[in-house]
Amino acid sequence: MSTQTTARHGAAGPEMRKRSHPLRWVAGVLIIAVVAGIVYAMAQAKIIWPDVANYIVSPNMVQAVWKTVLLAVISQVIAVVLGVIVAVLRISANPVARNAAWVYIWLFRGVPVLLQILIWYNLSMVVDRITIPSPFGGVLFTSTTNDLMTPFMAALLGLALNESAYMAEIIRSGIKSVDHGQIEAAGALGMSPARTMCKIVLPQAMRVIIPPTGNDFINMLKTTSLASVITYEELLRAAQNISSRNLQVMETLFAAGFWYMVVVSVTGVGQYYLERAYDVSAPGAKSASVSILRTILRPPMKRSKA
Repeated sequence: MSTQTTARHGAAGPEMRKRSHPLRWVAGVLIIAVVAGIVYAMAQAKIIWPDVANYIVSPNMVQAVWKTVLLAVISQVIAVVLGVIVAVLRISANPVARNAAWVYIWLFRGVPVLLQILIWYNLSMVVDRITIPSPFGGVLFTSTTNDLMTPFMAALLGLALNESAYMAEIIRSGIKSVDHGQIEAAGALGMSPARTMCKIVLPQAMRVIIPPTGNDFINMLKTTSLASVITYEELLRAAQNISSRNLQVMETLFAAGFWYMVVVSVTGVGQYYLERAYDVSAPGAKSASVSILRTILRPPMKRSKA
């Protein structure tokens, strides 16, 4: 480097200048302006905000929150259990089981959730009584369809069966992500297919299964609003019942929307930590998963005789 160049740039080399990004500033200003406009419009709207706060903490609304969460949790649990069963049948070597699982997924994914809920709720129009015979003779369970198909039961069946079809495909993709060599190694160690599935395949497939399952559960929390059509008093139905008495429709809807945001936000936090626990790329996660796998594959220690 010449003397002039050294004098111009200094001994440490050429000076690095930060590149300007005017479009970032323009985008930031536009976003702030839009948010400020929305806040100003909501402040000028004909909404009584103190009443919204009162409806948020009203007993009917709080009780509806618990009913919403209860319906979503039970539906998701049933969907996961059925999804595991259907996913295992979907990858089975038995062609009858494999095709039956395909038809199950095709049927419940193809029919809209609201239509399924309405079909279950109006099942008494085609079936008067539901009877489960005992394999040893007699009747194991019997009830009229009207007594059995309550709004909660109809919503539960509609949501759970629809979600189970999606869960089956999610779980199947998670199972397929596990290296088949590990399954062969487990079989060589004498592990049964059921034990291999529970101890080897599913724990490793969880990192693929959990993210879409968490998203589906968040969607399930919001889809419970469809149960309002059959008079199940979840959040949306509670808001409609309150507004039918005082005609404050927007105030009650904003109160319901607040609670939806709360339960979805709490679920999102739980999903984040659950994904982090199963993420092999997280610090220490890979070594932890390897140690768990070694513990599973380790043969049981024989007790020494005294």
